[in-house]
Amino acid sequence: MWLKPEEILLKNAFKLWVTEKDNEYFVLQRRRGYGEGGGGLTGLLVGTLDTVLDSTSKVAPYRILHHTPDSQVYWSIACGVTKEEIFQHWDWLQQNIMRTLSVFDSSEDITSFVQGKIRGLIAEEGKTSLVLEDDPEKFREALLRFEKWFELPPEEKLVTYYSCSYWKGKVPCQGWLYLSTNFLCFYSYLLGAEVKLVISWDEIWRLEKTSNVILTESIHVLAHGEDHYFSMLLHLNETFVIMEQLADYSIKRLFDKEAFQRVPALSDPLQITKRGLEAHAKSEQFRTFFRLPKEENLLEVHESFLWVPFSHFNTLGKICLSENYLCFASQDGSQCHIIIPMREVVNVEKPDSSSRALTVCVRGKRALRFSEVRDYQRLANTIRSRCGISASPQHSASSEAIRGECQSLINHFEDNPEDVTLMVGQKDSSKAVSTEALMTVFHPQDVENLDPKMLKEKMKEQSWNIHFSEYGRGTSMFFTRKTRDLIVRGVPEALRGELWMLFSGAVNDMATHPGYYTELVEQSLGTSTLATDEIERDLHRSLPEHPAFQSDTGISALRRVLTAYAYRNPKIGYCQAMNILTSVLLLYAKEEEAFWLLVAVCERMLPDYFNRRIIGALVDQAVFEDLIRENLPQLVEHMTDLSFFSSVSLSWFLTLFISVLPIESAVNVVDCFFYDGIKAILQLGLAVLDYNMDALISCHDDAEAVTILNKFFDSVTNKDSPLPPTVQQASVGNNDKASHISVDISELIREAYEKYGNIRSEEVASSRKRNKLYVIQTLEDTTKQNVIRVVSQDVRFNASQLDELYNLFKRQHFLSCYWTMKSPALLHHDPSLAYLEQYQLGFQQFSVLFSLLEPWAFCTTKSTLSLWVFRLIDENQDGLVNFKEFCCALDTLYSGSFTNKLKFLFKLHLPPAFDLPEDGVIKKSPERGRGKVDLQAYLKQWQNEILKKEETIKDLPRINQTQFIQFSKTLYNIFHGDPEEELLYRAVAHVTSLLLRMEEVGRRLQEPSSPPESTKPASTSAAEESSTEEASTTPESSDTSSSHNSQDAGPDLTETEWSFSFEQVLASLLNEPAIVSFFERPVDIQAKVGQARVAQLKLKANK
Repeated sequence: MWLKPEEILLKNAFKLWVTEKDNEYFVLQRRRGYGEGGGGLTGLLVGTLDTVLDSTSKVAPYRILHHTPDSQVYWSIACGVTKEEIFQHWDWLQQNIMRTLSVFDSSEDITSFVQGKIRGLIAEEGKTSLVLEDDPEKFREALLRFEKWFELPPEEKLVTYYSCSYWKGKVPCQGWLYLSTNFLCFYSYLLGAEVKLVISWDEIWRLEKTSNVILTESIHVLAHGEDHYFSMLLHLNETFVIMEQLADYSIKRLFDKEAFQRVPALSDPLQITKRGLEAHAKSEQFRTFFRLPKEENLLEVHESFLWVPFSHFNTLGKICLSENYLCFASQDGSQCHIIIPMREVVNVEKPDSSSRALTVCVRGKRALRFSEVRDYQRLANTIRSRCGISASPQHSASSEAIRGECQSLINHFEDNPEDVTLMVGQKDSSKAVSTEALMTVFHPQDVENLDPKMLKEKMKEQSWNIHFSEYGRGTSMFFTRKTRDLIVRGVPEALRGELWMLFSGAVNDMATHPGYYTELVEQSLGTSTLATDEIERDLHRSLPEHPAFQSDTGISALRRVLTAYAYRNPKIGYCQAMNILTSVLLLYAKEEEAFWLLVAVCERMLPDYFNRRIIGALVDQAVFEDLIRENLPQLVEHMTDLSFFSSVSLSWFLTLFISVLPIESAVNVVDCFFYDGIKAILQLGLAVLDYNMDALISCHDDAEAVTILNKFFDSVTNKDSPLPPTVQQASVGNNDKASHISVDISELIREAYEKYGNIRSEEVASSRKRNKLYVIQTLEDTTKQNVIRVVSQDVRFNASQLDELYNLFKRQHFLSCYWTMKSPALLHHDPSLAYLEQYQLGFQQFSVLFSLLEPWAFCTTKSTLSLWVFRLIDENQDGLVNFKEFCCALDTLYSGSFTNKLKFLFKLHLPPAFDLPEDGVIKKSPERGRGKVDLQAYLKQWQNEILKKEETIKDLPRINQTQFIQFSKTLYNIFHGDPEEELLYRAVAHVTSLLLRMEEVGRRLQEPSSPPESTKPASTSAAEESSTEEASTTPESSDTSSSHNSQDAGPDLTETEWSFSFEQVLASLLNEPAIVSFFERPVDIQAKVGQARVAQLKLKANK
């Protein structure tokens, strides 16, 4: 590798380098302690220094220096891991540089030329792979060490590296931590003791920052049941965030495909960089905070002051700019932020150079003045270009003209509503979409009603109207502490739908996708899928006692919204609890608004909640347990097992308390959720447990605790609700509240914010990432245990061996997924399938793993035999082998009787295993997990498995001439390399000729007359000649010719082709003790599995 020329003085106290070659201008040196001789104590010290110190000397054991005869200064220009690599550089210098140097007169010119040439070579190399790294030169050195020490496949992408200490027991090892796309690696070399650690991200259960008496602050990694600690990191927080991002990326890509959204920075595992990860993390945090669509990315950040009109002062904060939004968040603790869609911007006034200010004018005659912006001119131009605004002052006049034309159109369509359909191009069926919230239809407000509750409702509306006049209304409203205070007190019924749309960000989704929902409804209605069947089943279970859902109006609207969403997002489709949530959304929002609210909840606010494994809800339950430990220590002391709270709180998270609280109280919780996200649900959960603390501590079992919580939820009321009693009691299962003191929902929410409002959203997000690893790995472990339990009934492997084999099988699956997004194994992986079918291997993966585990070393990765084995055990012929099929084959080869092993080999040479297709390609499996599940096909397959009887040797068909010749060659291949190889070869030759003679005798006895001349003798002699030739054939030649023979033998067969039954072959081989003892020889399964575990990754690297 060429290096940026650096000056080196050779007058050192220790002789650390040995000169291998030199000439007038260049010196090739070897590091002492490497290569021949080892270097003794000096070499040992040098090796330690190379690992610990961050110097050029640690890069590689070989280097090339440039010097001139009249100078004592040397320049390092190249280094290499191997002698071959450094010699290639040396030869290039001899051929391309040495002749040119004779032209120069002075040493300075020679050195200048050499340095320029080397820098040019580095620049040329760095144009592709290292362009995105902060310091290409240092990164090149680190990459070289990474490849040398860990021998991973060349596709593996190093993301970043850090110097740190790894604690092996109670002893710290100083070394280097390397973080790549798929692996966490550590290397240390201290006084001859080498420590090397390679952990794949998909094997990690825990990843967290910890501290104790010995380790002030460290990163804890739990993998394979072992704890690993890394400390003494200069940038611990940065390191931890990168590790967290890589682990999360790996989990999403490999395990949780339903949640994996391809992002440009992360779409290709071969192109992931530290900078790309950081940009993705910032964009994700930006979208979450401002509730923006997932397509938005953070492009620019500018520190500035914003003039806040309601407070009459400038607040310090940051301007965040994305493709379609201009956002501002304060940093002075005022909790003020604002979101301005670019579509709302009408002008950007000429910047004020004295105060470095610019003014953004938005619709509604509002203006926002940003001052002290460092790069104000460029920011103003960027906003103009994104909004399509010209910089000329005539813009405002033209915009007024455009708005005037728009207003005239609006007036026209108000007078002629039938023209709207023609304008938008909607079909008549779209008129079925409801344009009113169900609450306004089934419970219209009486304006003249002077009921105290209605008066209080009017006061709430007045408070919000005052807030709107001060802080703005709609998409460009200021969000402040006062906004949250109003939310906690309760949102007026009339404003609930509008505010939910605003706080969730659904208003932006709907504005940027006009007509999208109507198209979805038209496309999805009438379709029949598993999701639509489940939707129809649950329609009448959604708030069944509410009047809105006792009529066809409410049921039809609910059906359309759920079906349209299932059509939009087939990965989620429909999950239980979506119907309950959507019912409440339809009460307060128009149908299209309810759809976009559902999109916001399922895809942004509650990620991974509504999928087949409800991973998101399980993760938040784990977060909830952590918060209980931190905030309710008394409860933890009494109930050491907090899993009870996980089970009882599942419905809280899935339905946002709607399923456990009366509907008039639950909507207040939903108000807080849309403003504060999952943080509001966690706070309320803590407040509920805190309120019932004494009762929960005194209860004796889980059932009693459940009863206490259910009674509490039934007693929660909303004293300010203006809804009639029929609606209020719709979701309450027990009307007997006299036995329990009633609790007002507003007071409960206020208490939750006062006691637990200090929980930060950033802490919740970090806790989610940390717990997601554990939740996913727990689900994966459950899958493994279920698979092992099923497979153990059919094989002789013990539980420990099956566990090891499963890990190898699963890792082989992942090895084909690590470096590509289009791996067939990754495409076919579906967590919703039966346990056995979740991880399956295609032929290429199977061939590699089988070559590592088969007992006789006869099957290489390119062997046609591995193809025949694959076809034999692929019972459903879908081009994929599951773990059970794989284990049953290994069990036969490892522990089967002589008869069973021979039967397995015999069947390898019968159809369908032996017959090759015309093109030689295996049939590819259809994509799974798509569309409607064919339940009848599953039932039929299950019935066939139950009725399947044990196969006997009499059921096997006879083996023909071509197949028998190949069978003999297979035996020779198996015996190759065995100590008794010669004896075994003679035994096979003897059995072959014996069977042929028996066949000839049998045929003669059956023939009524003498045969035609030259027919049988030619056939028999040809076969005998073949058998004698095979006894001296090498396995390599027989293996490569096997496919040729099996295809070319057909035309040469005579009309009287001979064949053998399995009984004949078995009886003949049983008479050969050498062959019987070979097949009955025990196999050390544990050693075989251990060797495969070590070689699995190296085999991939060497391919």
